Amino acid sequence: MHLYKEEIKKTLNLAYPVIIGQLGFIMMGVVDSIMVGSVGAVPLAAASIGNSLFILISIVGLGISISVTPLVAIAVGGKRYEECGVLFRQSLLINVVAGVIIALLIWGSSFLLVYIDQPPEVVSQAQSYARLLGISAIPAMIFSSYKQFIEGFSVMRPAMVVVLLANLINALFNWVLIFGNAGFPRLELNGAGWATFASRVFMSFVLMIYVMRSKGFKAYDVTFNFKSINVKIIKKILALGLPSGIQYFFEVGAFSFAVLMVGWLGTYQLAAHQIVINLASISFMCALGVSAAGSIRVGNAVGRKNVAEIRRAGFTAIIISASIMGTFGIIFIIFRKVLPSFYIDNPAVISFASSILIIAALFQVSDGVQAVGIGVLRGLTDVKGPTLITFIAYWVLALPIGYVLGFTFNYGIVGVWIGLFLGLTASALLLTLRFNVKSRHIINV
Repeated sequence: MHLYKEEIKKTLNLAYPVIIGQLGFIMMGVVDSIMVGSVGAVPLAAASIGNSLFILISIVGLGISISVTPLVAIAVGGKRYEECGVLFRQSLLINVVAGVIIALLIWGSSFLLVYIDQPPEVVSQAQSYARLLGISAIPAMIFSSYKQFIEGFSVMRPAMVVVLLANLINALFNWVLIFGNAGFPRLELNGAGWATFASRVFMSFVLMIYVMRSKGFKAYDVTFNFKSINVKIIKKILALGLPSGIQYFFEVGAFSFAVLMVGWLGTYQLAAHQIVINLASISFMCALGVSAAGSIRVGNAVGRKNVAEIRRAGFTAIIISASIMGTFGIIFIIFRKVLPSFYIDNPAVISFASSILIIAALFQVSDGVQAVGIGVLRGLTDVKGPTLITFIAYWVLALPIGYVLGFTFNYGIVGVWIGLFLGLTASALLLTLRFNVKSRHIINV
């Protein structure tokens, strides 16, 4: 029990800065929506479309960038410190290239928005906004390179502080550029796009300077000094990163498709769906923080080739996440009629939202366990199996079941959410079972 208490303490110390940082990212979106929404409904609708396009494409880049964290954690656990600098420089190279590719893909995809059956004025603004977001992917990937590298050393707070400061930069530039204050032109939605770009440049620059000047990291040559292209290391990073990115794509894509299905049911149902998804995303940030911590702790144990420590680290993270998310589930049930009223005063929307909040409450534990399951398996460098599990859970179980229950059996939005609940639960069970099996053996990384 003493060992588990220590593990809980270490995991939570790693998790809370990530949680705060993730909530900081959400707050940027909230501030953008509030400030753009004050301009009008058209810019707000365009922002929603532009953000959706950006997330759908850039999420693969996120998966690629996070792969360096468990690899560094394993090297640190095994005291193979000479590998860390090589891993950083090759991951930075990969991430810069990935950022450019993401920017080009978003630029090209923006021309396809004319085919999504939206008002021309919405599409026009969404296109220019999405292109600005695409450019911001490059500094975002550079920031992620430094963030994920130092997190491999269990250094989590600097990125958290930078994200919180970036919120201030984002709000300031929004005020200046959206509304044309301080002598600047009024750019409205494009102003928000430029503000996002500025805040991401700020994030990458400040964290880069911090890491470069930190005595603890200078020895790893954390600069843009590419001595050579190490094909072996690049393959190692991509072997872990690409499946991780595909996992995120399957999950984001499935929830995006769920939005479409709910939209077929009606406006009130879609509004209710968005409210509950927003609430669930806040709790999910906690699970992501614990997932990141669990991945690092498992990676350290893998480096030390200690099976007992690997299993203790993984299952501790799973239990912590289940406990936190279970607490959120209880809150959702108790306040299911109160929480939606913070978003809207429409009785029909509140009624729909309160009914699916019960289902959202039930899948909180499943959502938390599956998120951490992916993280601790990533700490074992096991990503191909979890990618298949993610695909089956969302695209073979969750969406088809949700469609059948929602439209064939006429359960409506409740049926769609039951499908999501069953898919998340299947994913949680399968990922936990896989960790239980995989963690029994020493792996060579």
